[in-house]
Formats: sequence, C-alpha cells, structure tokens
Amino acid sequence: MADIQTQQDTQNERKLNFWEKLYLPEILKGLGYTFGKMMKPTVTVQYPEEPWYPPDSYRGRPVLVEEMGQPRCVSCGLCARSCPPMAISMQATETDDVKERTPQWFEINMLRCIYCGFCEEVCPEEAIVMSKEFDMTFHRREEAIFGMDRLLVPKDQLADRLNYLSNARNPQFGKHYDFQHQNNIHSVRVRDFVTWLKEGGAQATAEH
Repeated sequence: MADIQTQQDTQNERKLNFWEKLYLPEILKGLGYTFGKMMKPTVTVQYPEEPWYPPDSYRGRPVLVEEMGQPRCVSCGLCARSCPPMAISMQATETDDVKERTPQWFEINMLRCIYCGFCEEVCPEEAIVMSKEFDMTFHRREEAIFGMDRLLVPKDQLADRLNYLSNARNPQFGKHYDFQHQNNIHSVRVRDFVTWLKEGGAQATAEH
C-alpha cells in the first residue's frame, strides 16, 4: 500500500488564525487598494485622450532616412543580416551616379519587428533609425509589410533621433563622435577620383 502523503509544518512556519485561513480579509484589502487607485488616477496617462510623446531615446518603428530626395541607404544588407526575427528584406540596384548602389525595393514586416534597434546600430550610413511612432493597427497581414513608400522619412523630421544618436555614441566611439555626413552623397569619400576611375582614367594612365 502506497504511503499517504501528509502536509507537514516546517520549523519556522507561522500559524494562521481563523480569518487568515479564510483569506477573505486579504482579498478585501487588495480590492480596496485597487478601487482606491481607480478613484484617484495620478500616474496613468489617459490615452488616447492624452497623447504620449516619447523621448528621443524611444525605439519606435524603424524608418529610412531620406536626404536630398533620395534614401541614404546603400543596400549593404547589414540591417537585414543583424535583424533577429528576419523582418527586413531588400534588393539592391546599380545607379548612374558614382554612388555604389541604392535599394530597388526595401521592406520591413512590422509584425515580425521586435524594435530591438540592431538595424540602427549596424547601419554605416545612419540610413535606418528608430522613430517615435508606436501606434499602428492593421486589418490584414499584408498591411503590416511596409515598403519604401511608407518607410522613407525626410531627415528634418528625424533630427531629434539623429541628434540623440550623435550624443549617445560619444561614449562608445571616443570623445568626439563625428558622423561624416558628406559621405552620404553617398558613401563615397572622393567623388572626383571615383568618377575619374569610372571614366577609364586608370586604364588610360596604364596605356601611357
């Protein structure tokens, strides 16, 4: 015959009185505390009647920076590779400019995005940043796939985030973090030299 398991008191276990064994007083205490907070809301923002404005450090949905009428993105693919849920996909295409590449299409699945900010961290061009937008609703899954028409945001509208990144990265990358904005026309430091190479300058020099 199997042994019958009995509950045994531990050495330091406190004895409960009759009311404590009923648990009713503690339940009433909890309900009283809850109702008291309901009658005097002092912390909770009454959203959506009261809009909430996130701080500059907030990581909302990722967006692409549009500068001088074109995306900063050079389709290097680092953001897609670093994305943990694989929410980012793109296709690069060549351009007539000496700028290497530009995205032919760029998509982010917002149902997959976990707002980790890895894409922003690895981007060498500061072309993808986390915005302050957090309120999004979709009626169909297809609506959650954002293309470049919904991802591109003018640089001026992202000034708060870009300034925050500049200040936040100072401790990480040295005393004076200075993002080379002139590289964003686009990622080519010496455009005259690259243009000369493209036009066959190096080959002409070798023939002479």
